[in-house]
Amino acid sequence: MNRLIDLLHERQMFFVEPARTVWEVARNMSDLNVGAILVLEDGQLRGLFSERDLMTRVVAAGREPKETPVREVMSTELATIEETATSDDAMEMMRRQNCRHLPVTRGPAVVGMISMRDLMNYELECKTDEIKHMRAYISSTG
Repeated sequence: MNRLIDLLHERQMFFVEPARTVWEVARNMSDLNVGAILVLEDGQLRGLFSERDLMTRVVAAGREPKETPVREVMSTELATIEETATSDDAMEMMRRQNCRHLPVTRGPAVVGMISMRDLMNYELECKTDEIKHMRAYISSTG
């Protein structure tokens, strides 16, 4: 069974603090090539800032990115998922919650974040391996 802990194994967790400006956070996200980033304060999850938040709560709202703290425009109503959950559990939660990013927890602590893209890439990798094994089996029996 494919657990989130296995998908997050050896991945670095990226996060910012709520006092950082939107401009700083957007540059950080660009440098990291990520579409969303966790917002933590003293190790506690305070929110998540995404490209969608940038577009709807900053750009479309006419706010100044260099003056707006990310705490004022981040998403705060977040679903989270335990690291022992499966990738299927995460996909179903994302579907139900209509979100593309889930903070992953170990008890009360945040240990990472999983995205819809991460899950799709993992599923594609699994299916590709399955097809390779099936082809090898068919070749060896034919």
